[in-house]
Amino acid sequence: MDETNIIPRDRKTGAIELVPAPSLLSWEQTPREPHLIDYLLILRKHQWLVLTFLVTVVTLVTIATVKMKPVYEATARIEVDREATNVLPFQNVDSDSAYEDLENYIETESKILQSDSLAMKTIQKAGLATDPAFGGEPGMELPALSPDGPPITRPGILGEFVGSLSVKRVPNSRLLDVTFESTDPQLAARVLNAHLKNFVEDNFTSHYNATKRASTWLQSQLDDMKVQVEQSEDAVHKYERDNQIWTVDEKQNITTQDLSEINKELSAAQADRIKKEAEFNIAKSGDVNSIPEVRDSTLIQTLTGKQADLREQYTAEVSRTGPNWPTTLRIQDQIKSLDQLVGNEKKNIVGRIEQEYNAAVSREKLLSDNLAQQKTQVSQMADKMVEYNIIKRDADSKKQIYDGLLQKLNEAGISAGLHSSNITIVDPAMVPSSPSRPNRTRNIMMAFLVGLVGGVGLAFLREYMDNTVKTPDDVELLARLPSLAVVPSFGSLDGKRSRMQKLLKSASSNGRDMPVELVSYSMPQSQVSEAFRSLRTSLLLSQAGHPPQVILVTSALPREGKTTAAVNIAVTLAQLGDKTLLIDADLRKPGVTRALSLPDGKYAGMSSYLAGVSTLDMVTVPHPVISNLAAIPTGPIPPNPADLLSSEKMGQAIAELRKEYKFIVIDSPPVMAATDAVILSVLVDGVLLVVRSGETPKEAFTRMRDLLAGVKSRMLGVLLNAVDSSAPDYYYSYRYYPYSYGGYSHDSRKSADPSATA
Repeated sequence: MDETNIIPRDRKTGAIELVPAPSLLSWEQTPREPHLIDYLLILRKHQWLVLTFLVTVVTLVTIATVKMKPVYEATARIEVDREATNVLPFQNVDSDSAYEDLENYIETESKILQSDSLAMKTIQKAGLATDPAFGGEPGMELPALSPDGPPITRPGILGEFVGSLSVKRVPNSRLLDVTFESTDPQLAARVLNAHLKNFVEDNFTSHYNATKRASTWLQSQLDDMKVQVEQSEDAVHKYERDNQIWTVDEKQNITTQDLSEINKELSAAQADRIKKEAEFNIAKSGDVNSIPEVRDSTLIQTLTGKQADLREQYTAEVSRTGPNWPTTLRIQDQIKSLDQLVGNEKKNIVGRIEQEYNAAVSREKLLSDNLAQQKTQVSQMADKMVEYNIIKRDADSKKQIYDGLLQKLNEAGISAGLHSSNITIVDPAMVPSSPSRPNRTRNIMMAFLVGLVGGVGLAFLREYMDNTVKTPDDVELLARLPSLAVVPSFGSLDGKRSRMQKLLKSASSNGRDMPVELVSYSMPQSQVSEAFRSLRTSLLLSQAGHPPQVILVTSALPREGKTTAAVNIAVTLAQLGDKTLLIDADLRKPGVTRALSLPDGKYAGMSSYLAGVSTLDMVTVPHPVISNLAAIPTGPIPPNPADLLSSEKMGQAIAELRKEYKFIVIDSPPVMAATDAVILSVLVDGVLLVVRSGETPKEAFTRMRDLLAGVKSRMLGVLLNAVDSSAPDYYYSYRYYPYSYGGYSHDSRKSADPSATA
């Protein structure tokens, strides 16, 4: 959406129309990075807060330190050795026990040192209950502390004793440093030594009692265990007799060995039977010549060789003499005889193979039966051995326990007679020569440090909580609008506002107090007047080509100095020699009449004109003293100011006044209090925003900017009013150098002549 502005175009008719306007936020500034000087300025600004907090803390700590009684510390050192060997014959029964872990054991002993029961014993034995130096009372008696007795109320002296006692472990050692505090150095050393003596005695007593209890228990258990051992051994012997287990190991080895040998023989018999069975099957098939024994038989080989020779002879004789020759027939008979011998030999071999096969089968069956019987015997023996081993192990275990208990009972008897402890006092407590606290120098230095840090923190917190607009940087960063001028506060000019009031009174012509709003006229050489003249210059140069003719002056909240700003802007413009009109458009709480010191009386004003009962000439009042300056007061306060200001007559009035006056300054109500300023902002050439330094909240300032930006108002810039030029956050950042033309003159009216200031 294009930006537009509502301004009169026809000065005769007063008609208004929308015309393009430059962007509201065309002026930009790159945010400045914070520097160290910014933080130093915060401290400079809140220096009295920091100093007050610092002095308060240091004073309180110093007073408390001086009033504190000196406290003396007596220190002793003890050694905590590893716990003695367990009385019982069982090792590593509880791996998480504190007595197996040296670190935990030392920590346990340090807590016992600070226990209430040990403290009660020390208080009673050392007579602290009746010692006034320790806080006791004459005749005071402490009740006995016992777990079997009735519960008692914790005595106050017990808490004081435990609070004065501290235990600290020496790193990487078994040593403990025990410290006791008291206002009496003799008492501190005496009490600490008595406490450590009681601790060592209690440690020995607890060990001795534990040993005695263990001895008693061991004796009773030993008697019972002796009976159980005898019963267990009798049971073992009876089982051996009933089951004929006299030589258990040998019997068991022979049985196992026989079973292994039978198993091996059976495997060999099975292999032999398989071999014989294969040969027998070959023989049964009729392929006798394939039998290895037949092939390898020397007799058969000899007979076969003779047969071959005879066949050769037979063949030769048949070819020579014929088949019926007696020699041939004789050779033929010999061949037949040899064939019969070979056949008989093969039959014998086959018969022998069959016999061997049958024998192998019988032997295999016999070994299988024997193996099954041996397995049964081994199984029965194993069953007997399981029960026997159970009985035997039970007897051995009870005997072992009995031997261990007997040994520990003898050791417990010896240990009970020895007066020893694993707690050793390395360094007893000595009387301290100087108090440990209070350390006055350290306390005061710490108080100074805490006070300084706390004061700085409060300063930054206060600065963080301050959410008001204070400097031109705040204006430019929040609204992206230029800071046109900075007006110092009246109270910061000479340090006293009364001084300013005297000067204003002396500058008046009738001896009455002149309003501070007319400072530009009554005190033209003052810093405030120079600031408004600087604002006038900025306004005249705020637009290229021609300066704004109609200027609306408004603020976010009441009492921010907008009326003062409007009056002084009008005065400085009139001092240029141009006709200037000041309109009081605040129809709710008017202030221009008082600010301009107009004569008393009821005037018809802007409300009368807007209501149609007066003309502009009738409501315009020339200033009686300041040349070229006229004003239109408010007139009677109407019930509906917003309706009157938004009427068509308001636009017509501005259009007519443009023709007669070079500059028109309009004083309007605060933006956050009423909508009047927003309505008027679209009828003027520019809006000047007035912000009171250190009082206008940032939220109100940005909200005012947003409301005016929402109606496309042309915002010229911001006037930062009532700035304390001596404040660190302004003075050191902007170096507001005051100057004057010879100081304040008593002839103020002569100096205020427009010709002198033009």
